Amino acid sequence: MDMTLAKPAKAGAVQATVNYVAPSSERLRNFTFDPPDGGPRTNVAPDPREVTIHDIRPVADRFALDEHGFAILRHRSAARGYEDEADIRAIVYPEAARLLQVVTGAYRVHVFDHTLRRRVPGQDDRSGGQRQPVTRVHVDQTERSGPQRVQDLLPQEAEVLLGGRVQIINVWRPIRGPVLDAPLAVADARSIADADLVPADLIYPDRSGELYYARYNPAHRWFYLSAMQPDEVLLLKCYDSATDGRARFLPHTAFIDPSAPADAAPRESIELRALVFHRS
Repeated sequence: MDMTLAKPAKAGAVQATVNYVAPSSERLRNFTFDPPDGGPRTNVAPDPREVTIHDIRPVADRFALDEHGFAILRHRSAARGYEDEADIRAIVYPEAARLLQVVTGAYRVHVFDHTLRRRVPGQDDRSGGQRQPVTRVHVDQTERSGPQRVQDLLPQEAEVLLGGRVQIINVWRPIRGPVLDAPLAVADARSIADADLVPADLIYPDRSGELYYARYNPAHRWFYLSAMQPDEVLLLKCYDSATDGRARFLPHTAFIDPSAPADAAPRESIELRALVFHRS
């Protein structure tokens, strides 16, 4: 399995705006549907900040999941495309599981869902069922919701599985490339303080989850991989039960690159989410 990326001659950086969350005296929440009381879907107020986002393509192999919270590698999928749900589950899910086992050394990987995103400028996320790139700094899981995912998805085995080390890792890749429109930025997990992460409720019609948003901190260090192609994969650690200093939560967000050409094709991507189990 070839996991190396081509290295261009030079690196660069862009100045771009990312949306943190503004301070609030209320518990933050997001509905994934129109609330029954007719209120707003969210009480989260953005705090946009201009940051430097470094292109890591020339040094991508220096980043590791346990140290930085993310990793980048090369992997070509055997899927013919991503229009057929059956193909995604029959081909792409097992591919992602094998990839994560190789990278992490886990004894078991359970890929539990995926999201296809196709950016439509001006359209809200989930409008008409279409998922848009998320333009707010967030982490998909929290200290509480990480173990809850194991209990919800594998209830008969949860007690045993939670006795070992558990990770939740996203496998993210473009559907078409190069990605110039709304690329994904990640914050080095080593630059994130616990106090920077703010829990928020994520409310579905049949259940509630929890995610983290992030408050602005000038210490955050931001990175992205320029012009990503479909055979390039970004691994994002969204939860790790280990508390020994390894990266546990990776804030990330889509951003608008002001240097992208005006006619850049709208970003299309797929992300898979997986429970990753270690014996200790």
